[in-house]
Amino acid sequence: MRTFEIGGIKETVVERTDVPAKKLKAALGKEIVAVIGYGVQGRGQSLNMRDNKVKVIIGSRRGKSWDLAVSDGWVPGKTLFEVGDAVKRATVVQYLLSDAGQKQSWAEIRDNLQPNSALYFSHGFSIVFKDQTGVIPPANVDVILVAPKGSGTTVRRLFLEGRGINSSFAVFQDVTGRARDRAIALGIAIGSGYLFETTFEKEVLSDLTGERGVLMGAIYGIWKAQYEVLRANGHSPSEAFNETVEEATQSLYPLIAQNGMDWMYANCSTTAQRGALDWFQPFCDANKPVFEKLYNSVKTGNEARISIESNGKADYHEGLQKELARVADDEIWRIGKIVRELRPESKGQKALSGAAAGVGIAGGAAKKKAPVKKAAPAKKAVAKAAPKKAAPAKKPVTKKAAKPVAKKGKK
Repeated sequence: MRTFEIGGIKETVVERTDVPAKKLKAALGKEIVAVIGYGVQGRGQSLNMRDNKVKVIIGSRRGKSWDLAVSDGWVPGKTLFEVGDAVKRATVVQYLLSDAGQKQSWAEIRDNLQPNSALYFSHGFSIVFKDQTGVIPPANVDVILVAPKGSGTTVRRLFLEGRGINSSFAVFQDVTGRARDRAIALGIAIGSGYLFETTFEKEVLSDLTGERGVLMGAIYGIWKAQYEVLRANGHSPSEAFNETVEEATQSLYPLIAQNGMDWMYANCSTTAQRGALDWFQPFCDANKPVFEKLYNSVKTGNEARISIESNGKADYHEGLQKELARVADDEIWRIGKIVRELRPESKGQKALSGAAAGVGIAGGAAKKKAPVKKAAPAKKAVAKAAPKKAAPAKKPVTKKAAKPVAKKGKK
């Protein structure tokens, strides 16, 4: 474990090396983990646990998810069951349906939970907004959370690469006295590289803010604004895209992820340095009121209400496809598709497909790198492994680089 203090806040982070294979087996050896829902998170987490020698069963309704589970090697009647049957058999129930799905299926889960079992979430939504979801756990079960900071496809891909996603964990209700140990062991078993402790409430408030903010909503909005300004001033679609998205995602962001923004600023041209240092604060000042408004909308439950109401509509998926089609038809993403195809590594490769259907990168990686029916040794999955360094950028940090970018280790 690693302890540190920033801004007067002390934190202790659980690392993967704190739970080696022997300790993982001792913690989970007698558990039967039922993963309810075989969507993106359910698939990624269950396959990783299976490879880590955890006893896993799947609870799913018959249909596409059931068929996908069968294709991944889960056997009906042995490791694949209807939802209620899976819950009855389990000592740990990982409730990984969508937030709207959790509300709809809660009665069946609640009525089949066994005393002293653990009810596991990967999102604090249903518990925190219980007035809207109706999800109120019985008093005789542990209630825990492990929330990977990424999609299930990333959870699976990083696991297969010998790396690990960062996750948060929390305990809402501890009946057995083992809730925290269960959460940590399960967090490592699903493929986390390290775990930081939080609460259900803090997890959901930060998560909903992030999704609507810099992770997805705000970043698209900022990219779109800059792209449109460049286009309005006579720049070509390819130039506007390259200066807005391509250089950011392919050159700068990987270096920021590896070394931090301070390193990025220190390793670019003096012209870029001056511009960035002069302009980051105006952008912060302009955007902060929007983020404050967003956070308040999340904290008051307004965003939860919007999500539940819209996702619960009978024609939700039809309307969603129309919204996504409008995004895809935005000029910035039409030129983006062409630019991505021009990348040297893209030539001759088949485009990845199936992410929207819950197959995505994890499925492709599983078939390509490690067949899902062949379990990876638990020791290898949980052993300490240094994260792989990002590949060196194929272009200077900026087009005006004053000096070559020196490759340094992680801070």
